[in-house]
Amino acid sequence: MKALRLTAAGLAAVLLGSLAPVAPANASASSSTAACVTNPATPKRQFRAMWISSVVNIDWPSKASQTSPDRIAAQQAEYRDLLDLAERLHHNAVVVQVRPTADALWPSTYEPWSEYLTGVRGQDPGWDPLAFLVAESHRRNLEFHAWFNPYRVSMPAPGGAGADLDQLAPGHPARQHPDWTFAYPPAGVAGSRLYYNPGIPEVREFVQTAMMDAVKRYDIDGVHFDDYFYPYPSGSYQVPDDATFAAYNRGFTDRADWRRDNINLLIQEMNGKIKAAKPWVKFGVSPFGIWRNASADPLGSDTTGSQSYDIISADTRKWIKQEWIDYVVPQLYWYIGQYPAADYARLVPWWAETVRGTRVQLYIGQADYKSGDPAYGPYWQNPRELSDHLTLNRAYPEVQGNVHFSAVQVRANRLGATDTYAAEHYSRPALVPAMPHLPAKPLLPPVVTGVTRQADGVRLTWRQPADGKGPLGTATSYAIYRFDGTTLPGRCATADATALVDTVRATPGGAQSWVDTSAEPGRRYTYRLTALDRTANESPAGPPAFLLR
Repeated sequence: MKALRLTAAGLAAVLLGSLAPVAPANASASSSTAACVTNPATPKRQFRAMWISSVVNIDWPSKASQTSPDRIAAQQAEYRDLLDLAERLHHNAVVVQVRPTADALWPSTYEPWSEYLTGVRGQDPGWDPLAFLVAESHRRNLEFHAWFNPYRVSMPAPGGAGADLDQLAPGHPARQHPDWTFAYPPAGVAGSRLYYNPGIPEVREFVQTAMMDAVKRYDIDGVHFDDYFYPYPSGSYQVPDDATFAAYNRGFTDRADWRRDNINLLIQEMNGKIKAAKPWVKFGVSPFGIWRNASADPLGSDTTGSQSYDIISADTRKWIKQEWIDYVVPQLYWYIGQYPAADYARLVPWWAETVRGTRVQLYIGQADYKSGDPAYGPYWQNPRELSDHLTLNRAYPEVQGNVHFSAVQVRANRLGATDTYAAEHYSRPALVPAMPHLPAKPLLPPVVTGVTRQADGVRLTWRQPADGKGPLGTATSYAIYRFDGTTLPGRCATADATALVDTVRATPGGAQSWVDTSAEPGRRYTYRLTALDRTANESPAGPPAFLLR
């Protein structure tokens, strides 16, 4: 037990200074603040992220960076700029596309280098982008969710390989196994591209193995799939899987049910493999926003639009009810208003009801790309449209966050829409929602060892007692709360984010340090710190630390 021994002063500080008992890290975060009145505009926990797309160089890296005299430095600078944006908006995660077209943004032993790094399919970029992306995100204390596209192999010509296997990178698995692929729409039709065939068991196993390579080798926080499973319909063309259905139907007589089961198996098996390798890594999917319409299924939503259950074989509702995923991000890319096909105000309550009673968390995918673009009609010329979405979400406690599509559109800030929703909904930092079903150990509260005013602000130093020793958890990050004056904050003082000034990543070694650059000269403050583990379970607050001069 020597590793658990604290100094007498440290132990006294922990036992006497903390106002709450040490509880299991996965205990309900609201248990000690259930009766507190909180400000809905400053929630303590809310998932906030933006999608960062690499496919066709939408967000990162830019196409221009490929010809930069120092391409690596240019691409790293571009990514840091996006993280600067995330920090300014008080985001706490990024969702980054690392496998856009059966390729890789890391040195994969299974698939070729992505063309979006260098402009050449399969060309080694001379560095490990994924290692940098993860490390730089964590340095800002942003969760890193690795976004994979499971089955897409190519993009349409002329920019992509289209339906031509010979245009793929040399040694590409699809070239070695052409029977694993199909073209859709058919070769020679505009927009044709290649897909791995979800109905072939070897394909399903291969794509999981290729994605798990990144999960096992990199310190990611989440695995994220988008809405591309079977291809979206194009005209009257049919997916060419007659032979596959005949060979691998597993007793199914209805092809639509079989296709859905193929995707169900992908989701169920991938979740199992992730949790077996790294139980703390979250698994989420961002499906098309309509599962089924009520006219087709009484369990469906009050909508009349395309149904992902039918057109792309995605039975998202089943994944939620079976708890094969940890979170779902429906792409609700429609406005609030008289739009029977898909009214945002009708879909949010449907998704809230769908996750209710499950452990699956609901975040909403927001269409920043439509804001201020005349092509999407007059509703999207309202600078408040997106902010109104986030306001509506507050009426549904099941909605625990938002993901914005996509980074360059967030940065564009057309009509000032980004500024508006950020001011009204993201004015304070927030912790990511905890997931009590993931493994956790109790955390001791941090102990502040110094509060010093200096030229650039107030420096706090602290230590984490018995960090990760014995039955105790490891502190991955810290939440810093600041209060005016030197009065002892009450039980409800940390129930929302009103006093939350920052979250910071734990650094190697015992001593931790942070500078409060927003502290005003001459003012007295009281600081309280908490520790958070890898899945954002929070310790009790440590003893208060006072800045007296």
